[in-house]
Amino acid sequence: MTDPKEIPVLVTGGAGYIGSHAVLALRDAGRKVAVIDNLTTGFRFAVPEDVPFYQGDIQDAELLANIFAEEKIGAVMHFAGSIVVPDSVEDPLGYYHNNTVKSRALIEAAVKAGVRHFIFSSTAATYGVPNVSPVTEDTPKQPINPYGWSKLMTEQMLADTAFAHAINYCTLRYFNVAGADPQARTGQSTAGATHLIKVAVEAALGKRDSVAVFGTDYDTPDGTGVRDYIHVSDLAAAHLHALDALIEQPKRSLTMNCGYGRGFSVLEVLDAVDRVTNKAIERVMSPRRAGDPASLISDPTRIRATVPWQPQYDDLDTIIDHALQWERKLTDLRTEG
Repeated sequence: MTDPKEIPVLVTGGAGYIGSHAVLALRDAGRKVAVIDNLTTGFRFAVPEDVPFYQGDIQDAELLANIFAEEKIGAVMHFAGSIVVPDSVEDPLGYYHNNTVKSRALIEAAVKAGVRHFIFSSTAATYGVPNVSPVTEDTPKQPINPYGWSKLMTEQMLADTAFAHAINYCTLRYFNVAGADPQARTGQSTAGATHLIKVAVEAALGKRDSVAVFGTDYDTPDGTGVRDYIHVSDLAAAHLHALDALIEQPKRSLTMNCGYGRGFSVLEVLDAVDRVTNKAIERVMSPRRAGDPASLISDPTRIRATVPWQPQYDDLDTIIDHALQWERKLTDLRTEG
């Protein structure tokens, strides 16, 4: 079997939140890695100086061909894309272009360059509002917004491409990603982010006046929505295990949920932020948002059975603490900048 360390990996969107953590995980493991990012939502400071960085778009076939040749790329981890659900409803064509059309261009360029392995950053939004919880990979895929559909379409393109060409893939469907690098080397840096833990730590540091709680009448223990929160560094580690699995069995492709298999309600998360920061965040009770399921929890049985993934940060207070450390550092970075 080919030594995974000898296969250079191109990380698309590697200057973004999850992508930058994957870059660190690859680099920490002694893997060869390069990054392409157009810096629309990513940050150059999120990519280590010793990692080859290409500012550009994944739709640029000539640039991709050059990167694949120069870096001798053998695998792609594809994070580039748009992720804000309400924006996808307002601008569906923009989302289909950025997430689906550009992914098609990337997949085509990878096939032409002879890239053998492709890992795709997908989402639990492909399940829509499932009528079961926890959710397995076989739960019906019924997206309720263009964001979920744009990701599901890319999943289908990969499946069809792997059938026709010498490439295998792993689709990882994320649940609620949170936290930051434990060493505070990178984290979620986007202004105006909508992720609950990001919003809550911003409020705890005085960057927001309050946190909106959308829906208090769900059929859950405290009436607020329940979600499966996964630490971003554990998620990044899952990508490395997935890549090893693709290299080990080059004719096999995989689809796996990424979550811990247990959930916390919105109020439980806010209570935890209060506890970690020793402050009380102001909460504004608001109506439900359209399309939010009462509970969305992953069934991680498949990923645990398929790869030797052992989460290191499966603790809500730890996730919040790491997010808080990064938020403080981000304040300093922006002050210095």
